[in-house]
Amino acid sequence: LKDGAGTDANLADIKDAKGLKFKELEAATLPRALNDVDAAVINGNYAIEADLKPAEDALALEKPDGNPYANFLAVKRGNEKDPRVEKLAKLLNSPEVKKYIEDTYEGSIVPAFGAVK
Repeated sequence: LKDGAGTDANLADIKDAKGLKFKELEAATLPRALNDVDAAVINGNYAIEADLKPAEDALALEKPDGNPYANFLAVKRGNEKDPRVEKLAKLLNSPEVKKYIEDTYEGSIVPAFGAVK
């Protein structure tokens, strides 16, 4: 990418000296397009839906540590202390959920738990 492109980069920000051709596709269509391209960047949820196993099939994976795209629990301001929200936060961050994620997704999705407030 060109210097300073950042996370909002688009096709015009590609600095290519190798003659590669890049094409934007709708994220959900990428798994079906794999036979027509040499490589694709596919969101994990779409890869898993297409029976791909990112932990095995991917050339590269995002690291979970410090990943700004990890899922999080969000509530309306003022509801942070609602007992139901606190219970859900505790359950979502539990060892049982961590084990479920690890066993079910075998490294293709990894738990990225933050501090429970």
